[in-house]
Amino acid sequence: MEKGYLLLVLHAHLPFVRHPEFHDFLEEDWLYEAISETYIPLINMFDRLAEEGVDYRLTMSLTPPLIAMFQDGLLQDRYLRHLDLLIELAEKEITRTQFQPEFQKLAYMYLNKFLNCRYVFVEKYKRNLITAFRKHQQSGKLDIITCGATHGFFPNMDVVRKSVSAQVKVATAQYKEVFGTGPKGIWLPECGYNPGDDEFLRENGIRYFFADTHAILHGTPRPKYGVYAPVFCKSGVACFSRDIESSKQVWSAKEGYPGDYYYRDFYRDIGFDLDFDYIRPYINPDGIRISTGIKYYRITGDTDHKEVYVPEIAQEKAASHAGNFMFNREKQIEYIHDRIKKKPIIIAPYDAELYGHWWYEGPMWLEYLIRKIYFDQNTFKLITAHEYLRENPKNQVVTPSFSSWGYKGYSEVWLEGSNDWVYRHLHKASLRMQELANQFKDAYGLTERALAQAARELLLAQSSDWAFIMKTGSVVEYAVKRTKDHILRFTRLYWDIKNNNINLQWLSDIEGKDNIFPNIDFRVYAD
Repeated sequence: MEKGYLLLVLHAHLPFVRHPEFHDFLEEDWLYEAISETYIPLINMFDRLAEEGVDYRLTMSLTPPLIAMFQDGLLQDRYLRHLDLLIELAEKEITRTQFQPEFQKLAYMYLNKFLNCRYVFVEKYKRNLITAFRKHQQSGKLDIITCGATHGFFPNMDVVRKSVSAQVKVATAQYKEVFGTGPKGIWLPECGYNPGDDEFLRENGIRYFFADTHAILHGTPRPKYGVYAPVFCKSGVACFSRDIESSKQVWSAKEGYPGDYYYRDFYRDIGFDLDFDYIRPYINPDGIRISTGIKYYRITGDTDHKEVYVPEIAQEKAASHAGNFMFNREKQIEYIHDRIKKKPIIIAPYDAELYGHWWYEGPMWLEYLIRKIYFDQNTFKLITAHEYLRENPKNQVVTPSFSSWGYKGYSEVWLEGSNDWVYRHLHKASLRMQELANQFKDAYGLTERALAQAARELLLAQSSDWAFIMKTGSVVEYAVKRTKDHILRFTRLYWDIKNNNINLQWLSDIEGKDNIFPNIDFRVYAD
């Protein structure tokens, strides 16, 4: 009989980036890279485990923007074009490296990887990867949860509570359309919890959410079992909190597994290393050098001199690190079990893109871990949150603390000098959206279309990604432009609707650009 549980959570999210007005748009590559490096490798893992009868449990959020992009025909076409260029580049690399066997071997590895991506994307799942995730959810092994509609940061939306409610309602509606049932759980965007938000979850049938460690540790009253058991909010919705120890082993840049010197170096890419004229057809049309995904070097150490990547050694490291992680969880669970006299649950959440994109060997490590847990030990078992709640229906009632993850753990990443200017505009737009929804509840035809688009523009402006980018300093100009564009479009729609002066051509244009949530009901903002 096991002494405890491990709950693995992957948070899969990207902001909604879709620009039909351009033939090629740099930030769309975020999606294409993630599909090739994270999502298809994970799907391959799920498929192998299913074929071989390995029993496992994994929880994964698929955020509404990511789902929308997976299902978008334009982005599917562009991903395929992106993939075909990489296949062509890998074939050229095989020729270029014919007298460098250590590099040519890697060129073949990448060619096979890209060909596999094409097969999985086109042949196996007919260009819609949601089909794969749905299949594995239906098997009971993969638990897919939702998120805020556009990953809006709930604590900073508190001025207009209806906006928090709308984020949850729109996300739940999309989930039902895609998966045929309501979500059991939710990943709070940026793990941002504000006491009382759980009421919105309960209203939408959501039974549990994930938060950072201090949400429970600083809760009221003090939690009897710390983070090693969920707590119920007064609403009856359960809160599961992150275990620091298991997270650190993977996340830490200095102490975590991804920093091992034999793993592939993320930053050395032929898009930057090779002759410009040679690589130009495969980078941005404007001539901006970008990552191609073909990387020949390992981390090596804190040095500019990098050794060639050796996949066999990296694979051995991944297996070893998976065994070490499992061993540490066994000892951790045994220790906690003996002291709290209860089966502890260890919550280990990670950003999905860590696996494969940032940490190339991540999916391999995860698969080794799942197999080792299944075959090599009986101290603990993998579990999902709803399974745990079914087995443990009685839990302490605690009001979790206001909290987030990120620097210092209290929203500072999303509310500081670089991005605080956005919130007065978001709050004003939220109040106006509520006003429109109440005034035009019975709208139809062109007015209803404009109201629906106003709701889309507000939701897209609320994405926490823009404030995050402004804080971190990467592509700030794009984040600022996206925020301003959505707010300005919303404001024009507001006045056009109020004045009964809607421009059909302009409305059609922005409907074509910002086409997320095609079946949205703007009345989610009404009282």
